[in-house]
Amino acid sequence: MVVGVTLVKNVVPGFERSVFDTLKTMSRIRELYHVFGEYDFLVILEVDSLPVLSKTVDEIRAVEGVTTTHTVVGAELPDS
Repeated sequence: MVVGVTLVKNVVPGFERSVFDTLKTMSRIRELYHVFGEYDFLVILEVDSLPVLSKTVDEIRAVEGVTTTHTVVGAELPDS
């Protein structure tokens, strides 16, 4: 399993609700938050592989109103 965090920035003014509603329908999104400050949305993704993560981020970028994203990939540290 791969967990990614995608930060959505610079949503076109007036598209916040439609972006939120569209993102809520995406099956690989585990959590979705509308946030305030530098970013507009925080999206937590849970997928099977890095290629699927990449595809999902591409789908987020294709949502009308989304202009910029930044994604961080998380990995578990092995037990010592």
